[in-house]
Amino acid sequence: MCGIAGWFDNHHDFREMRDVLGEMSAQLRRRGPDEHGEYIRRHCALLHRRLAVIDRENGQQPMSTLYLGEKFTIVYNGELYNTDELRRELVEAGFGFSTHSDTEVLLKAYCYYKEKCVEKLNGIFAFAVYEETSGRLFLCRDRIGVKPLFYHLYNDGIIFASEIKAILKSGRIKPQADEEGLMELFFLGPARTPGCGIFKGIGELLPGQYAVYDGKTMTTHRYGSLTAHPHEDSEQETIDKMRFLLTDAIERQLVSDVPMCFFLSGGLDSSIICQTASNFCRRNKKPPIHTYSVEYRDNKAYFQASLFQPNADDDYIRLMVDSTGSHHHEVILDNEDLLHALYPSVTARDLPGYVDIDSSLLLFCREIKRDFTVALSGECADELFGGYPWYHNRAILFEDCFPWSREQDIRRKVLKNGLLPRGEEYVRQRYLDTIRSIDTLPEDSPLDRRMREMFALNFYWFMQCLLERKDRCSMYSGLEVRVPFCDMRLVDYAYNMPWKLKALNGREKGIIRKAFEDMLPHDIVWRKKSPYPKTHNPVYMKLCSQKVRDILDDKSHRINGLLSREGIEDIIGHPDRLRSPWYGQLMKAPQILAYIIEVDRWLESYDVELSI
Repeated sequence: MCGIAGWFDNHHDFREMRDVLGEMSAQLRRRGPDEHGEYIRRHCALLHRRLAVIDRENGQQPMSTLYLGEKFTIVYNGELYNTDELRRELVEAGFGFSTHSDTEVLLKAYCYYKEKCVEKLNGIFAFAVYEETSGRLFLCRDRIGVKPLFYHLYNDGIIFASEIKAILKSGRIKPQADEEGLMELFFLGPARTPGCGIFKGIGELLPGQYAVYDGKTMTTHRYGSLTAHPHEDSEQETIDKMRFLLTDAIERQLVSDVPMCFFLSGGLDSSIICQTASNFCRRNKKPPIHTYSVEYRDNKAYFQASLFQPNADDDYIRLMVDSTGSHHHEVILDNEDLLHALYPSVTARDLPGYVDIDSSLLLFCREIKRDFTVALSGECADELFGGYPWYHNRAILFEDCFPWSREQDIRRKVLKNGLLPRGEEYVRQRYLDTIRSIDTLPEDSPLDRRMREMFALNFYWFMQCLLERKDRCSMYSGLEVRVPFCDMRLVDYAYNMPWKLKALNGREKGIIRKAFEDMLPHDIVWRKKSPYPKTHNPVYMKLCSQKVRDILDDKSHRINGLLSREGIEDIIGHPDRLRSPWYGQLMKAPQILAYIIEVDRWLESYDVELSI
C-alpha cells in the first residue's frame, strides 16, 4: 500500500514548483515510509510514497512504459489479487515483464485495454495514469471503496491525492466548511455522503468509479455497482460456493514479501480468516501465524453485557489461539492514551471520525507495526451477510431511515438553537437518494427487497465509514491491512442471495456459519455477534467530560459558535438518558463527547473557515 498524489494544469510549469510538490508528497509520508518518487513534467506532476510489500527491489513508482508510441506513467495505491491471471493474459497478448510487481501488471493492462481494464481487476486500489502525448489523465478507485482517492477540480486543472491533507498543501484551495459540510458532520457523521469530502471544493471518487480529465473537463463513469440478478444455486451449492469464494479471497491475500499477521477478536469473521491462513501455512510447511487482539486496561471490571455486545472476547480468543496454534499478542490500551490519540486520529482522517473506535485502532496498529508490515482483518462481513441487529429486528428493519442513526434528537441537542435548520431534511434526502438508486428484481418479495435496500445502505454508508477508519488508522503507521471479505465476487454473491439463505437457521451470517462449521470450534461458529471492543471504564467518560468542558470554557475556539452548552451538560450529567447511540452500536455518551473533541480539533488544527 502507498500514498499517491498528482496535479494537472495546462497553465502551470510544475518543473518550477518542486517545493510545493515536495510539501504535498511529505503529507503522505506515513502511508509510504519506505520510498518516494516523482514524475514531473511541464503540465503534470505525479507523486508517490511507497510502502514496499511486493517486489521491494523493482516496484518503485511512478512507473512508466512505452506502448504504441505513447508514454504511460502510473501512480498506484493498493493490491491486485488476480495479478497472476492478468499477467498471463497480457503475456499472451505480447507483453513482457521486468518485475513481479502488480504495479507493472496494472500499468500494462491499462496500456492494452485502456478504460476497460477496470472490468478485469480484482483488488483494492486507487490509481492514476498519465498519457504524456495526448495529455490525458485517468483516475480510478476500486469497486468497494477500500482505497481512497480525493480530488479538487477547478477551472484550469485538477489535484488528486490519497488523503485530503496533500491537496490542501497545494495552496490552491482553502480549508472551508459551509452549511452542507456542517450538516454532514453533525447530522450524518462520522459517515459522509459518498463522494463528499466535507471541505468545500473537495470531492472523492465513488467506489467503482473512474474519471478521465482531458485538460479541460473531467468525465466520470461508474463501472461497478450493486446489480440484481436471480440467485439460482441450491442451499448446498450456496454453502459450497461461499466456502470456496471466501477461502479463495483469503488465500489470494496471503502473498507478501514482508512479515504478515492477523487481527483476531474471537468473532466469527476474524476466526475464519485466521483458521484459513493457519491451515494454508500448515499445508505449505510455513511457520505458525501471528495473531493480535486489543483490550483496554481494567475493562473486565466494568464490562456490561448488552444487546449489541453480549459477551467479552477473552475466552473465544483463547479457543482460536489453540485451534490455529498461533503466536498470540494482546495489546492493552490505556484510557488516557485513548483520549490523547483522538488528536492524531483526526490528522489520520483529515476529518472528525469514529472517535475512540478510531483512536484505539490507531494505537493498536502502531503496536503491530513494530513487528509487521501487513495484516489481515475481518471487516465488512456484517454489512454483507446481515450481522447487525438492525437486520433481525423487524421494528427497526422496516423503519424508513438509516438504521444506525435512527433519531436526530441527540444530534440536534448538542447544537445551538436554530443552527443548521435543514439538518433533518438533509439526512432524509441522503437516505432517499440511496434507496431510489438500488437495483432490484420484479420477483423480489417485500422482505428481499428491503434486504437489498439494507444491503445498499450498509454498503454505501456504514461500511464506507469502517473502511475509511481501517485505511487511515492503519496507514498512519505504515501498516497495510487487507480485508478479504471485500472481494467483489463475494459482494455480488451476497447482494443476490435470498435472505432465507443468508440468515440460514435464523442466525445472523447463518450461511457463513454453515459454510465453515466443520473448520472452527463449535463455540466460535455459534457465538452471537459481538462488535469491535470499546472501553467501558468510567474514567474515560470523566476524561472526555473534562476535556469538553475545557473547550466550552475557552471562547476562542470556533466550535463554541456551534454548540449548546446546556445540551452537552445534560449529556454529561445524565448519560443513561440517551435512547439510542449517536452512530452505530458504540457511540454513546462518552463517544458523543469525544466527537465534540474531534470536531474542535479539526476546526483548530486545519484552521477551517466556517461559511454558514
